[in-house]
Amino acid sequence: MGVVDIMMGTPYRCGPETNLGSATELMWVGNCGFLPVVGRDNRVAGVITDRDICVALGTRNRTAGNVTVGEVMSGKMFACAPEDEIETALETMRTGHVRRLPVITKAGALVGVVSIDDVIIHVEKPGIGGASGLSTAEVVKALQGINERQLPLARVQAAAAPVVPARIALVDLRIAGPPL
Repeated sequence: MGVVDIMMGTPYRCGPETNLGSATELMWVGNCGFLPVVGRDNRVAGVITDRDICVALGTRNRTAGNVTVGEVMSGKMFACAPEDEIETALETMRTGHVRRLPVITKAGALVGVVSIDDVIIHVEKPGIGGASGLSTAEVVKALQGINERQLPLARVQAAAAPVVPARIALVDLRIAGPPL
């Protein structure tokens, strides 16, 4: 089964000059957490995720309308081609620890997006067989790689430093009221 068989065509997209408020609205309307970023030359320049937006707005003292996608989009991009087999796209997702890939032609034009959710919908059901040829074991392996814990660089560097005991305050976040 090929990427072209399961990808979502004509995905929502934005440009590097799009502000984060508009990008968030596109994600909300499109019910997605990922937008390919397409430059003026119609080539994919990168991607932005809902997490990128949250982190950017949480670490800047600026409103969403005053921060552009180009300022925060991921510089490292993983992608696949429409003629790729699903197994190739899964391997890219696994090794890149990403759930979604822009589908790009050799010329760099965006033609779709494929997500791990698209793959899960098309996987063979155990014991039934089918024409997809994609096993649940392949999908599980990809999900394990995608979800493999990645420590932030600052945390890795801190781990190398001597440990200094610190006081930790625990906060009870339960809602007061009768048990449900």
